[in-house]
Amino acid sequence: MTFTRRGKITIGVGAVVAILAGVGVLVLTGNTPAVLRNVVDTITGDSSPEPPPPPCPLTGLQARGGAVPERGVLAVKVENAPEARPQAGLEKADVIYEEPVEGGLTRFILLFQCADTDRVGPVRSARTTDPDVLLQYGTPPIAYSGSARKVRRAIAEADLVGLTESTAPGAFARDPSRSAPHNLYATTKRLYEAAETGEIPAPVFSFSRRSPGGRKVGSIHLNFSWSSDVYWSWSKRDRAWLRFHGDDAHVLESGDQVSVANVVVQVVEVHAGEIIDAAGNPSPEVTLTGSGKAFVFRDAQVVVGRWERADLSDITTFTTKAGEEIKLAPGRTWVELFPSTLDVETAKRPR
Repeated sequence: MTFTRRGKITIGVGAVVAILAGVGVLVLTGNTPAVLRNVVDTITGDSSPEPPPPPCPLTGLQARGGAVPERGVLAVKVENAPEARPQAGLEKADVIYEEPVEGGLTRFILLFQCADTDRVGPVRSARTTDPDVLLQYGTPPIAYSGSARKVRRAIAEADLVGLTESTAPGAFARDPSRSAPHNLYATTKRLYEAAETGEIPAPVFSFSRRSPGGRKVGSIHLNFSWSSDVYWSWSKRDRAWLRFHGDDAHVLESGDQVSVANVVVQVVEVHAGEIIDAAGNPSPEVTLTGSGKAFVFRDAQVVVGRWERADLSDITTFTTKAGEEIKLAPGRTWVELFPSTLDVETAKRPR
């Protein structure tokens, strides 16, 4: 063995034979040291890098600790009335859907898979739109508080497990510092224990760190109603979209402002359903099959295209006008189910 002028080691043929012979003896005895295995692999060209661990299926990011949890998707319904704010646990959800409900309000469906939170809520009632959203994620259990008979029937017909204070009492708790009904919170680990979910789900979105090259955009305005006047503003510092309600930052109990890597606006048909609330307002129903316009916001850009979903068991696809798949930035995603009767407004500058 000799050193070259650059300090590299040169190993003679005889030395290689000796090393291999020695390793052969160790292999036969089952005591091959890892260092020698690495040397032999390097000499013989058999070395190959370890493949990276699989990413979280709903975010495209590496899982904390390097391993994706062996479990399916968990859905939690969270209220968004002004009295419900600040909410808890939104920052831990992989994907969040915002859907219109009665009285001009909106409500959230939080989807968890890779992360947990000790406190998520306020948890409120389910809607008929929820099973239609969730079936593309398999048959995830859904945590909620109360619902109309038609909604419970829709959840059962979709083979979804409903998790409530009655069916999973250990997963929920009432917060005495908050007024009812805006005071019910849940713990995701206990919800998972009650649901006994199955396998890691297949990805619903495709991810790429390469920007799709859309039109530059700094802010988004989605005026659902007086109580849900939603703005998103791109933060260059955070490399994320920050959420506002009107002029106010949407701040969580943690003190953090709601932020995501992707905002997907899925323009949908909304019509009044048969369910009427106590104030006489019909509960909206959203059509989630067929196709429609879509806006995908990432990296301070927007790509305008289409969404398509032939059947509720299918995944919703998002494509450009040329028919190419729109890939999201790795990270958390917020999907806005936005009525087709309203306008999606954008501006070049952040708010």
